[in-house]
Order: sequence, then structure tokens, then C-alpha cells
Amino acid sequence: MSIFDRFKRQATATTTAPKTTNDWDAFDDIWNEAQPEKWKPAVDTTIEQETDIMFIIAGLGNPGSKYERTRHNAGWMAIDHLADKYGVTVDRLNFSAMTNTVMIGGQKCLLMKPTTFMNNSGEAIGAAARFYKIPSEQVIVLSDDINLEPGKLRIRRKGSAGGHNGLKSIIAHLGSDQFPRIRIGVGERANADMDLADFVLAKFSQEDMKLMKEAYEHAADSVKLIVEDNLQEAMNRYN
Repeated sequence: MSIFDRFKRQATATTTAPKTTNDWDAFDDIWNEAQPEKWKPAVDTTIEQETDIMFIIAGLGNPGSKYERTRHNAGWMAIDHLADKYGVTVDRLNFSAMTNTVMIGGQKCLLMKPTTFMNNSGEAIGAAARFYKIPSEQVIVLSDDINLEPGKLRIRRKGSAGGHNGLKSIIAHLGSDQFPRIRIGVGERANADMDLADFVLAKFSQEDMKLMKEAYEHAADSVKLIVEDNLQEAMNRYN
């Protein structure tokens, strides 16, 4: 199966997937303009040689320029902020994700931005967790939350997907909901009649982006606290 065919198959799992031949032709144009080389380089197998990974830190989102800086990609942006903070770039493709390793709180961590599209996030995270034999309690997930105001965090030790398809996929592939998650507020629809997909796939306003930058910094601090076994402190500080 070609990369493009696989891209189409994965895209059908999203709420914005094309439904007709004409729609697919338009989608082809989007794909051609999406500069896939920015997120789809050759697989970097050297990451598999780093067998001392203790934590997986995964931010959820969708690949391609169409989705950059959108509400649904808050998890990806949080990972980028975390990577910048520790002086690395998340640009090594493996486990169907953009990855890199970093030392946080004295522990070697694998940063991940799954490229499987949101609804299949668990495929990438589950594969990495199985390869490194990481228990679910040491998989930290960052995702968007439409039930929180922009910039607010909700940190939990475990729990259900709460209607989030990315989290639902992770629970299915890990076989457990016992993993810490940092949910990042992106705001609610101003109009209840607005299509939810249109809302979460829209870009942030400049005003909201200022709030999100602070949220990403708080999320980075929370990740460090969780890795250091201080999850309760992270909850007390940022919830």
C-alpha cells in the first residue's frame, strides 16, 4: 500500500474525510500542498536502539499543514514547546510518530507526536509502549479539551476518554485507562449550532494563542512533576 493510499485510509477515520470522488480530488490538492516531508521523513531506526526509555510523553494532533496551529493540535504544540524547553526537536520518524528522546527529571523520555491522525493515536503510542515495555502508568498524554477555557489545564492520573477519540484509541491499544493525561483547554463553541469538527480544526485567535503559550509552559512543568512522581503536586498547582 502506498503512503498516499495509507493516508487516505487513515483520513477516513476523521470527521472531515472526503466522501466523494470530487472531494478526494480536492483532498489530493491539499495533500500535495501539505509538505509531507516536514512530518514524513525516512524512518529513523536508531531510536529503537535507545532501550533505556522510562516514560512516553505523547501529544495528540493531526499531521500536515492544514492542521497546524489548530485547536485539535494543542497536544502537538505542547510537545513542541516541551521539546524547545529541553533543546531538542521532535523530528525522528518511528512507531508511526515524530519522536525524539530527552532527559526530564533525571529520566529518559520518548517524546511522541503520532502521525496516524487523531482517531488512531493509540496505534503509535501502543506500539512504542510495547517495544520499550513501558507500563501505562508511565505514558503521559497531552490532548485538547473543548470543555475547558483556552489556556486552562485538567490533569488526571487515569480515567475514561471523556468523548475524546484520540484518548479512546490510546485506551484501546494500551488495554488500560490507567495513564496520566494533561488536557489542555481550547474553549467551547460560541454557537452550539456550529459543527464541532469545524471548531476544533480551526486556528486559534491571537488572543487565545497568548493564553495557550502559558498553558504549554504549565503543561511542560506538569510533565516534569509527573515524571518526578509528583503528579498530585501538578494537579494542585495547575488544575
